[in-house]
Amino acid sequence: MTRLPTLFISHGAPTLPIDPSMPSAGFASLAATLPRPRAILMLSAHWNTAEPVASVAERPDTIHDFYGFPRALYELRYPAPGAPDLARRAAALLGEHGIVSSTTVHGLDHGAWVPLLLMFADADVPVAQLSIQPRLDAAHHFNVGRALRELRDDGVMIVGSGQITHNLRMADFGARPEDADPRVVEFTDWFESQLAARNIDALLDYRARAPHAALMHPTDEHLLPVFGALGAASDDYRLGVQSLGTFQRALAMTNYVFSDA
Repeated sequence: MTRLPTLFISHGAPTLPIDPSMPSAGFASLAATLPRPRAILMLSAHWNTAEPVASVAERPDTIHDFYGFPRALYELRYPAPGAPDLARRAAALLGEHGIVSSTTVHGLDHGAWVPLLLMFADADVPVAQLSIQPRLDAAHHFNVGRALRELRDDGVMIVGSGQITHNLRMADFGARPEDADPRVVEFTDWFESQLAARNIDALLDYRARAPHAALMHPTDEHLLPVFGALGAASDDYRLGVQSLGTFQRALAMTNYVFSDA
């Protein structure tokens, strides 16, 4: 079986599936370029725990973990089957690499089901979700990815879902994509250049080295999933970039694919 790529997805607002002003079609076009996974292991910015926890749900609930949005959004469901065996294997691999973890039954939060709804609309690919640890650093999440790397040889696609820039205090919901704050571009350009150069040390130290890092990520839970995907990638990965624009002035919708060279 072909080793699958790993991905980082900027999942945007929960309204992505129902808002025609957002680039929802881009997620389907991205999925069309990828090999079909046997299963997906999703690391979402919206499931936070002190230590990694893998969900062994056989039929994960669709969690509507947001408030004040249109009713149509709450009526959406993503009935993908779970992947409990994958979750147990992920937890075991983490343990083998000295990373304490556990399992539980947990549904899919919007950081997981929103992009998956757009990418795999038939909901026929089994999904297991793995939590992130916002009190731990980028290096921890990179090491989590490293521990899980061999899953890719068994048809598992490891996907980090967050946002490449995420400061809602900067957001202007009336802004056009062309009104992006220039500091967003400076940050994403830096991040992309370091990814392209495979400069792992700089990326793990992004808060000290990247321009406007603290402004783009006052807290970094939305960026941490990229380090899981990066850790699971091959050392000589080939970087693919899908830039879908910047919305609400501050939210860059950029997706990364790490595939074998």
